[in-house]
This record gives sequence, C-alpha cells and structure tokens, in this order.
Amino acid sequence: MLKLTNVTKTFNENTCNETKALKDITLEVKDNDFITIIGGNGAGKSTLLNSIAGVFKLSTGHIILSEKNITEMPEYKRAHFIGRVFQDPLMGTSPEMTIEENLSMALNKSSKLSLKWAMNKKKRIIIKEHLEEINLGLEKRLNTKVKLLSGGQRQALTLLMATIIEPDLLLLDEHTAALDPATAIKINDLTKKIVSNNNITTLMITHNMKDALKFGNRMLMMNHGKIILDIDGKTKNNMTISHLLEIFQKKHKQGFYNDRSLLSLA
Repeated sequence: MLKLTNVTKTFNENTCNETKALKDITLEVKDNDFITIIGGNGAGKSTLLNSIAGVFKLSTGHIILSEKNITEMPEYKRAHFIGRVFQDPLMGTSPEMTIEENLSMALNKSSKLSLKWAMNKKKRIIIKEHLEEINLGLEKRLNTKVKLLSGGQRQALTLLMATIIEPDLLLLDEHTAALDPATAIKINDLTKKIVSNNNITTLMITHNMKDALKFGNRMLMMNHGKIILDIDGKTKNNMTISHLLEIFQKKHKQGFYNDRSLLSLA
C-alpha cells in the first residue's frame, strides 16, 4: 500500500548547519494499517510525514503509494489522495468560511473542481450526515464561521474534512497535542471511529505513550532519523508503558527518561 525505500532527508546540505533528519528509512505499510509513531523531539517523526505528504523533496529514496510512484509528485497533487490533520487546530480549515463551505471544498478535493465550493442540495445532505456522525451538533451550525468554533470542534471538523472523501492515506501529526485532556480523548475516540468504520490506512504521531499503546494495530519508535523499533499489534496489546520504556532503554543506550516529550502519559 505504502512503501518507502532508502528514504533520506538532509537539510542545509553541505553547510555547517547540515542536519540529517531521516536516515535510510525503509518502511512498508499494509492496507488498513493504523500505525502510531513515537519518539523524542528531533527523532524525525514529522519529517517522515512531511516526506510522505510531499512538503519537500527527498535527498534520496523512493515513495510508492497505492502502486504509484509519488516521489517527485508535488504536495498539492498528493493532497487529492492523502488526508492530513496537524497539531494546530487553526490549520486545515479556512477560518473566514463557514462549516458548510469548508466541507464543500473538502468534498471536491478529489476532482478538478477542488477550488469551487458552491453548495447544492446533494452536498448539503452529505455534509449533514457526516456532521451528525461526529455528534457535536455542528450539523445545526452550517452557516457558522469556522473561526468561531472551539479548538476541539475545529479539530473534529479538520478530521472530517481530511476523510469525507476517503483518502488512500491519513496522516495525523500530533493532532490532539494542543487540546485539553478531555477534548483530546474525544478527538482520539472520533479518530478511531472514522478510521475503523472506513478502513483508512493511517499514520499517527503521538507523544502520549498511553495512546500509542491503545490505538492502532502497529507502533513505530523513531530516534535520530531512524526507525529503531517496529511492534506489531499482538505484541503491543500485551505491553505496558514500563515495559516499553525498558525496551527503548536497551535499544538506545542514552535512554529516554529525560525526554518529557516522549514520556507523556496522560
């Protein structure tokens, strides 16, 4: 489904500020995989997702998605079949447009008319049905501007926009990190529901180890631009946070006990 082969990314190459963010990453993701990704700051997690999304050009390597070589494909073209939700609830939506208008654009993203958000009866029915499913009452606020929504409501809307036309791949970049704990739980549960009901192949970065163990059927651990651990669902389901930390300690002699970004347990 998704295959990365010998992917590397070096920023500021051949300068004193050269940084190797990804180092020879080879990864195969199967259809319907829901993979959580953890690691400390600077581990390469967001760079990995940015590479897949086409934010920048790879230094070396290839990316195949749904049997299509997308290595050289620009980001705006990949956006037609890759959904993405960011950490910041302010990203992913147009704040001055209404809920209805934002979702109308999302419905058109897979077509050549992606910039046209004109509403019609059929679209309005589809939008209301999807909003009813997330159970936040937004179907009654279609003409409300997105900038007036709470962070949690906006993130739920962004998640819906990323999946209302089922993507080949969904990328979640710490999409609950900026939310309060109660709202984060709601968004994670909504994520699980949408991903499960639609069998969407998903990569989810999280700093919350509890969530990393709870969600998905597979987990990756990254460190210094490399994948140092790949845990399948059966093994993950039988693990505790303490056990996971113990494995990480063995994998990397410096350990992770001082990395607060990795040790979020709430």
